[in-house]
Parts: sequence; structure tokens; C-alpha cells
Amino acid sequence: MIFKMKLNFYAGLVLICGLQYSGCAKAIEANSLSQKLQVQVNAIGAKTYTVANAAELNALTLAPGDKVVMKAGEWKSQQLNFKGKGTAENPITLVAETKGSVVLSGNSNLKIDGEWLVVDGLSFKEGFSLKDDVVIFTKTTSNSRLTNTSIENYNPSDKTVDYKWVSLYGRNNRVDHCSISGKTHQGTTLVVWLDDKPNYHKIDHNYFGPRPDLGVNGGETIRIGTSTYSMNDSYTTVESNIFDKCNGEVEIISIKSGFNKILNNLFYECIGTVTFRHGNNSEVNNNYFIGNNLTNTGGVRIIGENQKVHGNYLYKIAGRTLRSAISVMNAYENPALSDYWQVKNADIQDNIIVDAREAFVLGAGKDNARAVAPDGVKIANNYIINPTTLVVTQDEPKNLKIENNQLEGGTLASGFVKMGNDLQISDGIWQKKTALKKPFWLTTAIGPDWKKDNRSFILR
Repeated sequence: MIFKMKLNFYAGLVLICGLQYSGCAKAIEANSLSQKLQVQVNAIGAKTYTVANAAELNALTLAPGDKVVMKAGEWKSQQLNFKGKGTAENPITLVAETKGSVVLSGNSNLKIDGEWLVVDGLSFKEGFSLKDDVVIFTKTTSNSRLTNTSIENYNPSDKTVDYKWVSLYGRNNRVDHCSISGKTHQGTTLVVWLDDKPNYHKIDHNYFGPRPDLGVNGGETIRIGTSTYSMNDSYTTVESNIFDKCNGEVEIISIKSGFNKILNNLFYECIGTVTFRHGNNSEVNNNYFIGNNLTNTGGVRIIGENQKVHGNYLYKIAGRTLRSAISVMNAYENPALSDYWQVKNADIQDNIIVDAREAFVLGAGKDNARAVAPDGVKIANNYIINPTTLVVTQDEPKNLKIENNQLEGGTLASGFVKMGNDLQISDGIWQKKTALKKPFWLTTAIGPDWKKDNRSFILR
């Protein structure tokens, strides 16, 4: 079966408008750094400033409802500090004069520092950071947003230099409708940093473009937490993003905290897995993993307690053991925070696995150190179609329940029955007849100018 879908992947993903403010305005003048800035004041007293460089921006004292417009052009080696305290009703916004017209190059970076701040429509390219991460939400930043912004090929010549492209500290911040592509040097692309309180961040409707294999650890596309805070809860949601050939390392998304949700994303030909690396009580639900039989393409790897893997679609996943469609790992006996913790009460249900090399691997990674088998794994109500190998058992889990799974095109085993007629092919994808829907990546969910007729994806 050959199925063609067409999607548009370029920095023009960053196209949904941010907040705008209107009202009766009059022009006044304000002096900043010995230059005359154009300032407008609307009917409720909020100001619109037009700035030409970082020094002018950094000198401003901003109030709720204010707007800062960055003049179009190349902003080379500019350290932007966008600071202020807006409100839910009147956020403070920083925008390009026209979307995509402000190019931050050289050694530019951006710090978002405050409350209810919105950054909209910037472009980082043709440069690299000297020391700081490219975009930083500070530890005191909350309810703030980076949207319609691109970071592309922002790499130093030395691939061992480690900085992140986006660092999320603070609380209740959002990264959405951004295009982030082409990272080739050391360091995770986007990191959620934890402390002793949950942060409730949201990462949604972004395009994460190709990232080549780094060859060492530290090449994740997203990491939520660190080993140090892995027993703390984050409550971060990663939803409706596209991960296109994100091959930096074995972990595409590394979950290192509790109560996170990875929902409704597309992982296209990614050499790696979504990994519950540390922490407990997270879920990976309703995602699409399209491997197309490329070597080492993977699905979901489970470590820790009370993790849920529900409703995912895994197509032609060619990886084995730790990179199988669904891999349930063995653990250390007395693990440190940075080690492998025992799988307990893993819940694996309602997934559709098509043409996988290994559909399920139990006790994956067993060796002298990882000697503790999973306890309480439930595999139920899944659909498995034409697997090369249905179940690989490297170590027998305790309290294992395999029940009511349906199999087409393989040898039946305990807990599996021959597939009935619950599924049908719609849009080239096996779906439940009772719940047919178009995948989000065949719709306009990534923005109004998403055109699905510019680039062809083939499921073969």
C-alpha cells in the first residue's frame, strides 16, 4: 500500500497572529539613549514603541498593554532583554514590524523576563550564541509566550559547544507555532527546567525539523526535567507538534519528571523513541509514529511507575529492543536518580501497531546491572497488524496481564485473538470504524497558511 500525504515544512509555519491592540492613537515623542523613539498612546493609556536595536528595547520601562515593534531588517549580535509585567487582559507584546522581517543573526539571543509577555514573529538565523541559550524564559517568568518565531541552523562551528535553543524556566509559559530546525551541535533543542514546584508549560503546534545524529548523549529535541528533579512533577503538555527526522540521539523526547502529557504529535522517520526516562505518572497518548522501515526508528520506551501509553499509531517501526514499537525496560536494583528505575503498573492500551519489526519488548535492556524486571504491566485492547515479531521477552515481568489484543498476520499467543472487523483504512491509516478522524497533520491545525500540497510524505 502506498499512501501520499503532502505537508508544508518551512519557517513559514510561524504565521498565526498574536494579540493586537487597537484604539484611538496619537503620536508623541520620547527620548531614549539620545534617540527619538516613535511612541503612540492608545485610548486606555497603553503605549506602542518602535525600536531599532536591543539597547532601545532594553532601556524601556513597560506597562500592561504596551507594545514594542522591532523595525524590519537584520539585527546582528543583539542581546534582547524583554522585561515587564503585563496582565491577562493586557499583556505586553514584542513583535516584528512585519512577520519574518526581523532577522536576529550573529550572536543574538533573547531573554523573556516577567509576566504576561508575548514575543511574536522573530527569526533567528545565520548565527550562533556565544554563551547563553538562544531564547530563555527566566526563572521568574510566568504566563508568557513565544509564538510564530523561527530558529534555524543557529550553530557554532564547534559541534561540542553546548547551549540550548529554547530554555523554559518559570511557570505557565507557552511555545507555539514556531519552526525550530537544523540543530547540529551539543545540547538539547528545547529544555523544560524544573525546581521544587510544578511549572505547567505548554509546547504546541510547532515544527521541529531535521536534526542529525549527534553521536553522543545530549541530542534530544525536547527534555522535560533533569535527573536531579526527576521525582518532582512538571505537568508539561507537548501537543500537536511535528517532529521531522529528529535523529539527535536515542531519545526524541526525554521525560525526566512527573505528570507530563505527550499528546497528538507526529514523529516522522525519527531515529529514536519517546522515552519515560525518569519520573512517574506521565502519558504518551494518540501520537503518530511513522518509521517507514528506516533503521532504528522507534516508538515508546517505558521506565518508571504508572506510565500510560494509549491510542498511538505506530507504522513500520524498524528498531529493536530499546527502539522497538513499545519497549518496557528492566531496571537497577538500587537506582540512583540518574539510573533506570523499575517499571511498575505500566498501562498499554488501544494502540495500533502496523508492520513493526518488534511490536512489544518486555524486560528490554536486561544485563547484569539492569536485573530488575517490570512489575504490573498491562497490555490490553491493542491492534497489531503484520508484525515481524509480536512479543520479545528479555525478562519476564511480574504480574503481567496481556488480554483482549487483536492480531492480523502473525502467530497467535496468549492474550491475542485474530483481528475482527473493528478497523478500516481511512486516509491511508488503520482507524477504528467507530472513531474515524483526520490526523491533525492532514488539516490546517498548524496555522492558517499550512499548505499540505508542497511536500510529499509516503507511507510505504
